Amino acid sequence: MRMTDLKHGWGVITNDGLRLGTVREVGQDYVIARRGLSGDMFIPSSAIANVQDEEVRLNVSKRDAEAMGWEQPPRSQDELETTAESDLHRHV
Repeated sequence: MRMTDLKHGWGVITNDGLRLGTVREVGQDYVIARRGLSGDMFIPSSAIANVQDEEVRLNVSKRDAEAMGWEQPPRSQDELETTAESDLHRHV
């Protein structure tokens, strides 16, 4: 799964099957999920278990996700890299 595969409006589902929100924006290391009146949540890519059927499935429960402090934006810029270069040859 590449972050560039994720699309605005897809559902974000926790590992206990509950809807956390919808994808609002995708960065290189984070997905910003809209949670209705609760505001945005900045979900790190490490919390994504898989993506299928236009849903981003997380590897944490809704309760754990809400306790992670992901309401705070990342400290650094998170620009999405859209280069066609393969990860194998990308310099970090």
